[in-house]
Order: sequence, then structure tokens, then C-alpha cells
Amino acid sequence: MTLQNRVDPWGRLHATPERGTMMGNRGGKFHRPDQTLGKRRWASAHWICCDMFYKDMKHEAMGQGYTSLFFLDEVTALAAGHRPCFFCRRKDAKAFLGDVRVGDFDLRLHAERLSQRTTGETIEGAMIERMGQAYAVKNQNLLLWSFGGYISAIPRASVASAITLTPPSIIAILKSGYKPRWHESAHQWD
Repeated sequence: MTLQNRVDPWGRLHATPERGTMMGNRGGKFHRPDQTLGKRRWASAHWICCDMFYKDMKHEAMGQGYTSLFFLDEVTALAAGHRPCFFCRRKDAKAFLGDVRVGDFDLRLHAERLSQRTTGETIEGAMIERMGQAYAVKNQNLLLWSFGGYISAIPRASVASAITLTPPSIIAILKSGYKPRWHESAHQWD
């Protein structure tokens, strides 16, 4: 059975066979005992993005402790409002947050996740919505997102304005130089 734990750039959860390259969670367990979802989509404001494999640790995707989520890549996770994990990605998490306290950041980010997305600038590593589809900003291109990978590109200059999916606090971190991990399919447009 394919579980409803694959995350799209809007932060919605889907049941699809593609797992992507990264996993994470939303602050704990929010699935039901039969591994299905009710109305809840998070357990707390601590939404993280983790390495898929860490020190040979194994866990059940929808086990007792938390609801595991899967992302195409870190660019997708950031757009959905997740940040690097301090347990399995400590170096990345420190580079991401710098001196900002994680609890303060998570509360601010959670408020942004719940607010209306707005039109904004396009920055490398962010995602936008154009005509109902998600595109990742990479170099001079906008890459069309799918659960299996990036499937095509259009010139970045061809889009005058779009809805920014990546939350403002994460956009600020990308502007300061943080480089997220990309799915291998994105590199064909390097």
C-alpha cells in the first residue's frame, strides 16, 4: 500500500509511489493507527527535512513515534516549509539557521506556512507557482516539478511575476547564500 506521505511544493500530502531523495516529519505523529491520515497534517511547528539514510538507522514510515514524509529533494521540502534537521543534518541546519534560535524560527515559519502565498521575486533554490504548476528556480531556468523529478524547463526571464511557494523566512536564507540539495534530474539544466 502506498502511504499518503509524499509532499508536494505546496505542502500537501499525496499517496504516490515516488519517494524522492529526502525524508522528514512535522513534529511527531499525526497519522491514525491504520497508517491513514485524518484532518491533521502536522503534530507541531517543528517541520524538518532529513537525510533519507542516516547511520544505518531504520524506522517504520508511519510508526509509533512520528509520521515520516518524503520529498523529491530539499528544494521541495523548503518550498513546503520544512527546514534542515539538527539530528541527521547538523552541519546543514547550522548553515541554514546561523545564530537564529530554532524554536523562534519554527514559530515564525509556521505562521508563514498558514498565511496566503504572495507574488514575489524568484531566487535560486526557491519555488514558484505558474498556471497551477510548481517550478523551481535554477540558474536561468524554471524547472517544472513532478514527484519523479524535474521534467522540463522554461526560461526564467519568460515569467514576469508568479506566486512564491517558498516561505519568506526561507527565501531570506536562500538570499544569504544557503544552497539546498537538488534532485539529480535538475542537473541536466546546469
